[in-house]
Amino acid sequence: MIKNLIDKDFQQETNNDITLIDFYADWCGPCKMLSSVIEEISEENKDINIYKVNTDENTECTKKYEVNALPTMLILKNKEIISKIIGLTNKNSIQIEIDKAKD
Repeated sequence: MIKNLIDKDFQQETNNDITLIDFYADWCGPCKMLSSVIEEISEENKDINIYKVNTDENTECTKKYEVNALPTMLILKNKEIISKIIGLTNKNSIQIEIDKAKD
């Protein structure tokens, strides 16, 4: 299940385990294209946390993680950045990075 995440809940929600965070904006075409890919990943990876962060509404965590291009995805493991994926990419590439975090 994909949840929306806001600045004030960011630290608490990304506390542990493996987390995929999709930084997006409503006006971003590639972000919209990536949305269905993130849905598929969510269905196939029930053991990880998946969040979406609207960069226009949540500037604090956007700045903290130096998100300067959209879409940007972070894969965290116990709050540590394992991977940062910038731009539109395919499901397989994202899954490879998730699998690295699981190892």
